[in-house]
Amino acid sequence: MTDPSEELKELGSTLSSIEAVVDVDRLRGELADLEQQAADPDLWNDQERAQQVTSRMSYVRTDLERIAALRRRLDDLLAAVELDDPELLSEALQDLPALRRDVEALEVRTLLSGEYDAREAVVTINSQAGGVDAADWAEMLVRMYLRWAERHGYPTEVYDTSYAEEAGIKSATFVVHSPYAYGTLQGEHGVHRLVRISPFDNQARRQTSFAGVDVTPVVEQSDHVEIPDDDLRVDVFRSSGPGGQGVNTTDSAVRITHLPSGIVVSCQNERSQIQNRARAMEVLQAKLLERRRQEEAAAMDALRGETQTSWGNQIRNYVLHPYQMVKDTRTDEETGNVHAVLDGDIDAFIEAEIRWRQRGAAEARRA
Repeated sequence: MTDPSEELKELGSTLSSIEAVVDVDRLRGELADLEQQAADPDLWNDQERAQQVTSRMSYVRTDLERIAALRRRLDDLLAAVELDDPELLSEALQDLPALRRDVEALEVRTLLSGEYDAREAVVTINSQAGGVDAADWAEMLVRMYLRWAERHGYPTEVYDTSYAEEAGIKSATFVVHSPYAYGTLQGEHGVHRLVRISPFDNQARRQTSFAGVDVTPVVEQSDHVEIPDDDLRVDVFRSSGPGGQGVNTTDSAVRITHLPSGIVVSCQNERSQIQNRARAMEVLQAKLLERRRQEEAAAMDALRGETQTSWGNQIRNYVLHPYQMVKDTRTDEETGNVHAVLDGDIDAFIEAEIRWRQRGAAEARRA
């Protein structure tokens, strides 16, 4: 825009809308209450509640600081423009694109208002068609998401990794420990397609490989997913892959099959069978919760007479040869910087998908 003051006013209006949506005063009140709870010496008698309080307190404080920092930057830029000082104006124009991106990113977060959007996320990645290249591709995707989480400072915890025989992985399951991780990542659920010259083909032929990404919300105590013992088959086995410290020297790994649905989950990264079983049950609960959510959504869609695209459909193409491009099939978001994407720079795709999802939901409500 030729007039930076107009753009700054628009950003100010957007930021004011964000502050109203998140209700800054309510967040400040919640933070004060959480800080009071955290100061209670008896809090840590209940480890689970203490972790919930401290985690929520950290999240609320970070959100308030993020909004306040954006407001300060916006006010500083407005002041620089109003002073009409050439040097200050030059600095303001340099920071304007970054400020715009940061405000837009925060605005996208306010769009996450689904029932489970505020939850942490369980992510499972499976190799599909493509043989050893698909197993290698699945491992590349695991790295991409872990690097994305690392870029944002989100802690992750790997529950299970099943290694393929030649290279790569058959599957992996990990948790992203961050509020709104599920709402942020749920659009990644689907099939991801890679086209490249196979590093495993001695004739250097082009290979197309597929991997599936499954994203579910972490279950909480308020969730009620009844799982009768008769519906479960539990197998124990010795952990595989990198180990040490006793991890892969005993039959501590656990695989649980939910017989009615056929869902299979496993965990082998903990030292004891009891710990691995508990982790595997958490993942099973999450998958059954997501299954129930999808069934309820499908029932509502049927009542509206709508047909929705299957979650299992291909959602994104990653092409390394004969040209380089990553393109989302739903939003048409694309970039030629494939290596940055594979190194975890996927925010543009995530934000475009969230906006696309919100537009679809708005259209459905109007229909």
